Amino acid sequence: MTTLTRIALSCALSAAALPTLAQPSPAAPDMGSSAQAGWRQCAALDADQARLACFDQWAGGQPAPTAPGVPQASSWNADPGAATPVLTLAPAAVPPAPPIEITLADGCRDEQHSTLARFWELEDATDCGKLRFRGYRPMSVSVVAASSVNRQPLSENPINSAGSSVDYRSTEMRVQLSVRTKLATGLLPTRGGLRDSLWAGYTQQSYWQLFSPGISRPFRNTDHEPEVMYVYPTDAKLPFGWRWRYSGIGLVHQSNGQSDPLSRSWNRTYLMTGLELDDRFSLTARVWKRIKEGGDKDNNPGIVEHIGRAEFALGWNVNRDHRLTLTTRHALAGSARGSVRLDWMQVLGGQLVGPRSNLRLHTQLFSGYGDSLVDYNRKRTVFSVGLSLVDF
Repeated sequence: MTTLTRIALSCALSAAALPTLAQPSPAAPDMGSSAQAGWRQCAALDADQARLACFDQWAGGQPAPTAPGVPQASSWNADPGAATPVLTLAPAAVPPAPPIEITLADGCRDEQHSTLARFWELEDATDCGKLRFRGYRPMSVSVVAASSVNRQPLSENPINSAGSSVDYRSTEMRVQLSVRTKLATGLLPTRGGLRDSLWAGYTQQSYWQLFSPGISRPFRNTDHEPEVMYVYPTDAKLPFGWRWRYSGIGLVHQSNGQSDPLSRSWNRTYLMTGLELDDRFSLTARVWKRIKEGGDKDNNPGIVEHIGRAEFALGWNVNRDHRLTLTTRHALAGSARGSVRLDWMQVLGGQLVGPRSNLRLHTQLFSGYGDSLVDYNRKRTVFSVGLSLVDF
């Protein structure tokens, strides 16, 4: 190649290279000083592959546009003395998860539902769950004054007649415990948000001769009453605004746990039902059939002729704080024996002392037979005043 040719080729190459050599480095976009430093470091690299990798890393560290007030997910922190930019990621602020609240159903205590619906949990909205203890009859402690006291209990069965009397006083204490629990629901089909239920209950009532120090204050009698009952809900309209709310069946055993001659016991099956009127009035009924015991095993042969074969209870919610209940028992056939009981319950709290509670001032007047099992065939009148716990 001639010298002239070499000169021409060199000039052409130089001219082709001039635009690239003269091209200035791209200007750093408008951003924070830290990010600008990273941009310049990438632009200053000679090798195309290294420069491209640097820009990819730099771009990946820049925050995406966000709405005002939204925390950034990462930031670019470049060290000017470092050979390559350093990208650090800052975790975005994550709001704490809301606390998990575990609550138990309390529809059976929601007073927007009627008394009967809450008591037997007749509707989905009144459910309080299975295998939870609830009140049945009132849990109470009261002082009792009676027209007489049974110092020498007798029975139609000679084996169960006491041979001597005990100097009991007619004034004593009465203690009653009563609980129940729902065992199952949904046993039979229902409609309209109603639900059936199977229950087990236990009631214990004791008469305590607290005011008889001369005979060492004994318990005169304690009755034990376990039972199981099935309740089927209804919602039938009746005349005069009444509603038929439930029907059911039950099996109950009652005994005083004593040996002869003071032993008393019987077993019975019963049918029950309940009506209500605007949650102001309720009417419940039970009719029972005694399961017979033969011969000497029957501690109290004439018990149904004294205590009765049926029970009717009329309740009146006078207002939110007062309830009256009239309960009668009758034999329905044969004798006209039975009993009548009037209960008045007044809410404690909410007016004079503290917040409203489930504690009641309980006043009761009873007259008739069967105030306790040992008194099944003895008529007496009993007045009591005490405290009762309900709806727990």
